[in-house]
Amino acid sequence: MTLSTPPAHGTPRPLDGRVAVVTGATSGLGRRFAYVLSDAGAAVALMGRRTDRLETECAAIVARGGRAVAIALDVADAAAIGPALDQAEAALGPLSILVNNAGVGGEGMAMDISIKDFDQTFAVNVRGVFFAAREAARRMIANGEAAAGRARIVNIASIMASTAAPGLSVYSSSKAAVAMMTKALAREWARPGIAVNAICPGYIETEINAHWFKTEGGAKQIKSWPRRRLMDEDVLDQALLMLAGQAGAAMTGSLITIDDGQSL
Repeated sequence: MTLSTPPAHGTPRPLDGRVAVVTGATSGLGRRFAYVLSDAGAAVALMGRRTDRLETECAAIVARGGRAVAIALDVADAAAIGPALDQAEAALGPLSILVNNAGVGGEGMAMDISIKDFDQTFAVNVRGVFFAAREAARRMIANGEAAAGRARIVNIASIMASTAAPGLSVYSSSKAAVAMMTKALAREWARPGIAVNAICPGYIETEINAHWFKTEGGAKQIKSWPRRRLMDEDVLDQALLMLAGQAGAAMTGSLITIDDGQSL
């Protein structure tokens, strides 16, 4: 992961004083999001299942001058989400930003995918996103961040929310659910002052898909895109910062597609 040098100590930053939670922060996009938010001034709670990785990333963020805490969480365990958010607030302060990033692939042809794999995909990609958003919203209202206009929920969907492909029917369905959930929650929570938006990324090589793009089929898929390339890992940074900060104050219910034309 390539990151720019963090701002010098004392330099005003757009998310100074804010507290953010990133789910699925042990690798890939979630890991990068945690660093980007920290470099922008937020104190960050990194949540995920692999606690050894969380501790390593937290230590690296602190070494860059940030504040961070590692909290074990499997979002498929909906009952564990609220206590994890309470732990984050106790360590860092009032929660104002949630990045709902945790997700699983759910690959498999519709005729072949097992009930267990189907249920796991929806438990993480849909149920986990919903209950993390709800528990975060409750705390943002209670702690005053919503009334102050600082409450932000950023869901990570996918271009597959609106694109059909063989072998991804379950994954695509789960991300379509996230897209509609984003709009529905934005509508419900507009008056309390919670902005709910989603980023729909195209393909960036991460742990979840790296094996595929090393295959003949993966190479063929890349060649089918207009620009014939995977996106760089930094392409979502500015969209995330916009939705998490003051620049996104008038945005709620928006789905932002960033895919280098892959869905064209």
